[in-house]
Amino acid sequence: MLLKPRPLRRFLSDPLGRLARCIDLTQDGFAIIGGPLAVVPFDKVTKPPTIRNRLLGSSVEIHSQSASEIRLPAVRKSAAMSFVKAAEVAWRDFNLAKLRQEQDLIDQLLTDIAELAQPTRYPAAQSVEPIATAAKDLEVGLLSKLNADAIGTETLTKISPIRQFATDPCGKRSEAIDRFVEVELKLWKEFFDTVESMPLTKEQRLSVVVDEDATLVLAGAGSGKTSVITAKAAYLIKSGIRTPGEILLLAFARDAAKEMSERIEARCGEPVDARTFHALAYDIIGDVEGSKPALAAHASDDKAYLDLIRDILRHLVASASEIASLIIGWFSHFFDEPRDAWDFNTKHDWYTEVERLDLRTLQGERVASFEELQIANWLYQNGISYEYEPVYEHKLLNSGRREYTPDFRLVDSGVYIEHFGVRKKTRPDGTEELTTAPFIDRDAYVADMQWKIETHQEHGTELISTYSWEQSEGRLLAALAEKIAPYVEINPRPPLEIYDRVTEMGAVDSFTSLLGTFLKHFKSGLYSVEHCLAKAEKLKLTKPASAFLKIFEAVFEEYQKRLDGRIDFEDMVSRATDHVESGRYVSSYKHILVDEFQDISEGRARLIKALKAQHCDARLFAVGDDWQSIYRFAGSDIHIMRHFGETFGGIYNGE
Repeated sequence: MLLKPRPLRRFLSDPLGRLARCIDLTQDGFAIIGGPLAVVPFDKVTKPPTIRNRLLGSSVEIHSQSASEIRLPAVRKSAAMSFVKAAEVAWRDFNLAKLRQEQDLIDQLLTDIAELAQPTRYPAAQSVEPIATAAKDLEVGLLSKLNADAIGTETLTKISPIRQFATDPCGKRSEAIDRFVEVELKLWKEFFDTVESMPLTKEQRLSVVVDEDATLVLAGAGSGKTSVITAKAAYLIKSGIRTPGEILLLAFARDAAKEMSERIEARCGEPVDARTFHALAYDIIGDVEGSKPALAAHASDDKAYLDLIRDILRHLVASASEIASLIIGWFSHFFDEPRDAWDFNTKHDWYTEVERLDLRTLQGERVASFEELQIANWLYQNGISYEYEPVYEHKLLNSGRREYTPDFRLVDSGVYIEHFGVRKKTRPDGTEELTTAPFIDRDAYVADMQWKIETHQEHGTELISTYSWEQSEGRLLAALAEKIAPYVEINPRPPLEIYDRVTEMGAVDSFTSLLGTFLKHFKSGLYSVEHCLAKAEKLKLTKPASAFLKIFEAVFEEYQKRLDGRIDFEDMVSRATDHVESGRYVSSYKHILVDEFQDISEGRARLIKALKAQHCDARLFAVGDDWQSIYRFAGSDIHIMRHFGETFGGIYNGE
């Protein structure tokens, strides 16, 4: 429908030709001839065209989201009225047609949103997210572009729940959760009062009815975590949310799994599948491969596992010279980078740090500084017998001092070693002066240092002096070797002798535990040594970490050889996870309940994720004590607990 003005009157109304010359009503909007816009589609129109009666005739105005004015002057009134009426009908039909195109989606969203108003199942994040996404997409793509005048009050009222939900999905979900929990707690009150020997607490009841995609319940020892997981399984079955065959209960110990399975069956009369991670993984491998591989002898024996690591270390010391020197260097603290006295402002803070470090030499003495520790261990490694802080061989009468005890005395030569905690500082005039740690009286220390040197000179005893400035320059031990050469013959002890010595002292035990734990993390996380080295460099742990990883790499290689075709628990879980991830194993479990979750490792977490991913409506419910995991050292990974939602899902922020 084409609307034209009367030519002469149009000229008189718009002599400069700035306004539209005519307007054509099309199926999708208005085609403008002349003026600032060529086309105005219906989805940009904000209200129906309007008419203004003027001296030279009627004027028709098109209202759009554009700031530009669209006006056709000098139109006959009857023509303008017919055009406006037709345009209003076309505009309304266009908007309503858009709604009809999405009618199925609109009806479904209205149904879903209505069900959320009175939920019969917990509104978990993954069930609400598709509704929220569809509502937002519809709002952005269509509803926000529709005009209220065009679609009418009745239609606007009908679609308003969708628009409200799209605006605040998190708030609507929270309201739905509150309604569901309130109803469910009342409905199952008797069950919660009697399912265990004592009625469940308010927090325990909430833990049972809340059913997110992934739920982590943290509680301290003795707070009833086992009661919660037992009640959860019984509730799922009794409420009809899950069948017994859809529930998997995972524990870290066989006895715990058996006990909880029996308790659940006693509460609801139905057995559930309760397994340890390793039993589940072993069965998955058997189901997929047709047979179960042989287990390593140490797989279920922690003592045997640590004995194996300890034996591997000794084997490497005895057979691999490069790794042997690294291992002995580790126990000699040659790779350590501890803070020194210059890092502390008070004597109390420094001595507290020394106490914490418990600096013990390869020979067994407890020394007063890391630099003394390095000197003592170098002497021991090179077969030089020494005494630590012996009483000076000459009586120093009337000195006004307590009995003099030099740092070291070499047994065979009688040479003394004093290590002085002084560094050099260049003055503005270019000369050097000695400095001490901040909390030490520099003048008194230098005077005492001079007294010791003069005492040895006076009594004719040989003194070798070493200094903190040599350590700061990275040449303390090299300087010691040069100074000591005229007095002793270096006769390095065999690495195996040193290793056996530190083993007797118990120093190997903690390192063995560290290697054993790291090995489990390493295998379950599918890491590489290169990855670990890059991480160490990023954390600026390069020197000690590099030494550790070189030792570990050799230990790991030997460990894998000694498996000799058998598998350990890390291999077992990893292999089972591969079968689940690839779909070779199909799980029937839709609710996975995990006890003692603080003991979770990366490998076990991967297995849980793989099982959960096989069903879109699968849920994970875990209970644990985050404080207990701090004290465990058997492969658990606290990072997984701290990032539980990111790892397993269950977080929805409405974005």
